[in-house]
Amino acid sequence: MARHLITSALPYINGIKHLGNLVGSQLPADLYARYLRARGHEVMFICATDEHGTPAELAAAKTGEAVADYCARMHGEQAALAKGFGLSFDHYGRSSSERNRVLTQHFAGQLADQGFIREVSERQVYSHADGRFLPDRYIEGTCPNCGYDKARGDQCENCTKQLDPTDLIEPRSAISGSTDLEVRETKHLYLRQSALKDQIAAWIDSKADWPILTTSIAKKWLNDGDGLRDRGITRDLDWGVPVKRGDRDWPGMEGKVFYVWFDAPVEYIGATAEWADAGGLDDAAWRRWWRTDEGAGDVTYTQFMGKDNVPFHTLSFPATLIGSGESWKMVDYIKSFNYLTYQGGQFSTSQGRGVFMDHALEILPADYWRWWLLSHAPESGDSEFTWDNFQQSVNKDLADVLGNFVSRITKFCRSKFGEVVPEGPAYGPDEQALIQSLTIRIRAYEGNMAAMEVRKAASELRAIWVLGNEYLQAAAPWSVFKTDPERAAMQVRMGLNLIRLYAILSRPFIPFASATMQQAMNADADWSDDVAAALSALPPGHAFAVPDVLFAKISDENRAEWEERFSGTRS
Repeated sequence: MARHLITSALPYINGIKHLGNLVGSQLPADLYARYLRARGHEVMFICATDEHGTPAELAAAKTGEAVADYCARMHGEQAALAKGFGLSFDHYGRSSSERNRVLTQHFAGQLADQGFIREVSERQVYSHADGRFLPDRYIEGTCPNCGYDKARGDQCENCTKQLDPTDLIEPRSAISGSTDLEVRETKHLYLRQSALKDQIAAWIDSKADWPILTTSIAKKWLNDGDGLRDRGITRDLDWGVPVKRGDRDWPGMEGKVFYVWFDAPVEYIGATAEWADAGGLDDAAWRRWWRTDEGAGDVTYTQFMGKDNVPFHTLSFPATLIGSGESWKMVDYIKSFNYLTYQGGQFSTSQGRGVFMDHALEILPADYWRWWLLSHAPESGDSEFTWDNFQQSVNKDLADVLGNFVSRITKFCRSKFGEVVPEGPAYGPDEQALIQSLTIRIRAYEGNMAAMEVRKAASELRAIWVLGNEYLQAAAPWSVFKTDPERAAMQVRMGLNLIRLYAILSRPFIPFASATMQQAMNADADWSDDVAAALSALPPGHAFAVPDVLFAKISDENRAEWEERFSGTRS
């Protein structure tokens, strides 16, 4: 049994997330966590809401709530939706927690003690119309690198180049749109990333197995132009982790908070500590996952995220951990994803365009969405969600292939043999051939799951379902029953055991339907490397129940209605 630490990029607190956010981090992370647990490994799967920074303040202002109250409410809503989608976090924390505050301040103190923090008097953009300093991401303008006219002051999301607000051409306030901006003097703390460049570069170079998407983005930021630059880690804001040097005040930093991108990744550790607190465990329980000098030396740490988060997880957060001089667990593998587009355009939280998690669950159960999103995960390039493709995939894969198989074999057995597994003779040549074919496919499926090749794993799983359908179609027990009921009983026994096997193999993708299959078969959920043994797990006389329809088909009328409903802005 191996130990696996898995973290998903933290969803931001300002609103419900759309399906593109879901498939870019949390959902594939859940797939991997569920698979590893099923194989008997010890898993710690962590996520949290990212709650600091100006966007939270502005979102709270729109609702008239205090920012702390807004964040608490939205954390509850996001946690409920995560549960609704079957995301199996061991803990879903909050970056505003006391644990994260203490840890963030601790890291800042360690970095300062190690000489990796410098104080900088800098000129920062002040908006007269808004009456405040503007954080980087609340200044928009034209990117000097690619010409994109909606680049933010911290990063151009079009070309991913790291920016400072003063780099932008024709800057404006993203809050009010005002161009009445003034550059004022203020003092901030900078993380000396440039001093850590060689160590970070060597660490990245050691990760030869990382996806090309991950390493290409990391090396672009590391080497393009002036290369890795020092990064401001404080802001003139009210909402956030107060700037302290460990547990001591930091002269000159009064009234400032740490930059959200400094404290948010620390919450991976903070949330694990929150998990220990929630379970009444001592600090050793979480430190064995995060401190290599306290038991984390045998942990494999995997992060899941969209490509826009890669720079901070390959450069800034590693710089924090390395620069602390302490024995913190570094990530072993970063699984990054491209973007999911929507009907020829972009999903957009700010514009309310696309399908959001709450609305998705209003119209269909979670497994419909989980299957489509994972089987179309944007791994090698961007993927596009269209209602037509969604309808076809659900109807063909889930309803016709898997659901129809379960329905046909259980109902036929009930009509001819009752709701028990029939006996019949031992498996014959056709069944042995099926076992061999399944073994090949299952080994490939396991290999793809272990390698986090999400789309390939989905393709193999569907092929495994298809093998059962092809067997059932060729065996035709409903015809065989007329002349050889004993042989038909054996074929039905194989079919019922296949349902149990499908429940086990499919659980990482479609946990709710898999649980229904498992319960209907009145079976355990133990993953077996021996396919022949797995297909004899339900003995003759074992009672089962005919489940309700696993997956209803999406009608043309439903598809057209939903396409129209979600064509504009979120309501």
